Amino acid sequence: MPRLSEVDRHRALGLLQAGLPISEISLRMNVNRTTIFRLRQRLHESDTVSGRPRSGRSRCTTQRQDRNLVRNHMNNRFLSASASSRQTRGRNNQRISANTVRRRYLPLAYVLVAHTSAPS
Repeated sequence: MPRLSEVDRHRALGLLQAGLPISEISLRMNVNRTTIFRLRQRLHESDTVSGRPRSGRSRCTTQRQDRNLVRNHMNNRFLSASASSRQTRGRNNQRISANTVRRRYLPLAYVLVAHTSAPS
């Protein structure tokens, strides 16, 4: 189940302050009751409902760079992933790999396949 967004967390807290029961809020927001209960508990313990930092490797490109990679690929379909990786610098001026470029193209490939495989 996906995490609650910042807006949804504040919406749930507003509903709690309005006096709605946890079970009703969980039904409205389509989450487990425990999620709302823990959200209320976190607010009382730390006076915040913002997300906590999580482990994991940080991305080597920004969302803007990802969009530019896809846009460049759409403009020049014959540009290889290796050539794109040589032209693009990631965060902190790091080089990015050709595999990184290919991973950024994957969502685009799914969209293209969906459009081309539709029945006539």
